Amino acid sequence: MSVDISFRDGHVCVLGLGYVGLTLAVAMADVGFKVLGVEIRDDVLDLLGKGQPHFHEPGLAEKLRRTVRSGAFRFAKQIPFGWGGSVYIITVGTPVDAECKVRLGMIEAVSREVAAHIKDGDMVIVRSTVKLATTDKVVAPILDQAGVHYDIAFCPERTLEGKALVELHQLPQIVGAKSRAASVRASQLFQFLTPTVVRVSDAETAEMIKLIDNAQRDVQFAYANEVARACDAIGISAAEVIRAGKLGYPRTSLPMPGPVGGPCLEKDPHILAEGLRSRGLEPEITVAARRVNERQPAEAVMYIKSLTQRFDGFATAPVITLLGLAFKGQPATDDLRGTMARPVLEALREAFPQAVFRGYDPVVPQEQIARFGVQPATGIEQSLLGASVALILNNHPAFQGMPISTLSGLMMRPGMIYDFWSSFEMKELHLAPGVGYAALGSHGWAILPGTVEQYPLLAVNA
Repeated sequence: MSVDISFRDGHVCVLGLGYVGLTLAVAMADVGFKVLGVEIRDDVLDLLGKGQPHFHEPGLAEKLRRTVRSGAFRFAKQIPFGWGGSVYIITVGTPVDAECKVRLGMIEAVSREVAAHIKDGDMVIVRSTVKLATTDKVVAPILDQAGVHYDIAFCPERTLEGKALVELHQLPQIVGAKSRAASVRASQLFQFLTPTVVRVSDAETAEMIKLIDNAQRDVQFAYANEVARACDAIGISAAEVIRAGKLGYPRTSLPMPGPVGGPCLEKDPHILAEGLRSRGLEPEITVAARRVNERQPAEAVMYIKSLTQRFDGFATAPVITLLGLAFKGQPATDDLRGTMARPVLEALREAFPQAVFRGYDPVVPQEQIARFGVQPATGIEQSLLGASVALILNNHPAFQGMPISTLSGLMMRPGMIYDFWSSFEMKELHLAPGVGYAALGSHGWAILPGTVEQYPLLAVNA
């Protein structure tokens, strides 16, 4: 559905051109809205001026260039005085601090900017993930200072990185507002993007839906990781337990264990917990799940350290390779926010203080890998050449489908591959002599190096 020229809310300002804001702005411009994007980061604006998004998202660059050329999408560092639009959509970030409490400074700052421009009859939509009651008790009081009548709603972002432009047109859009008029108005806006809008009672209900959705996923992944811990303690394979247990059995849907992070799951359970504690409730399951997922990196590195201490001739200054730095591999992304590769690297530095660290990711640019604090490799082969330890940290298909038996021959002996994603069937592995393999949740089935002799490294194209 294309936006009709007579639609009163056809001019929209999206404040914050991060992942959520830029994908929404481009998608809206692509269906006919006139979109003004506001972003304070100069490097992001410079890239947009060249028709380049500052993150990887399939299809985004093409749509960005098309909508900029047509004039449907333009961007600026602040809202220009005299801008004649009627809708403001807030999409700025809401990170958590060192105490895992949400920082609302950007929400407050952008609300004040909107308050300086808002007119009678305008609408404000909060789309950032926020603590409960933020729309009504933080944003609205700031806007009220403008002394005008306006509509306000909370309409959460729900898309998956790597599929955002598709899901913006497919997923139901939650709309929460105090007044029926604001709810209907926001619904009409989003119906140009998606055929399904779900109107709920108020903004706080919509805020809760967003937080519960992500906390539930965190709990589900945490239970898979608890299964992995249990199977490691027993000495059986979590991969076999999970795969066999749910085969043809519809009442079991447990995912495979693995690192759980990213820009949402690393913080949204904490944001939910903070909001509930202010109402006198401690969300025990939510908090316990986050704790399980957060302690996994240190536990895995402790296991790797204990293994290598048993290897005769293990290098005193080993090369340790991290395969997959983005927070997830499927759908592919270059997003390093909240990646569990970071706490894994921190634990490795403490466990192996003399190690040299190398990194490779099929999507993350090499300059970002260097800024991450490891030596960037140009490919899987170069990343493994001479490595004593290699860790598979995300589930990108490049890692799950790599010829691990051949590639293991590039590694130093004794060497070890640790797989957080159980990418390979251990019974079918034929690794190079002197190279072992272990997977999260299957420590009891680990293949340890059968020989510690040094073999000539296979030649590869660096």
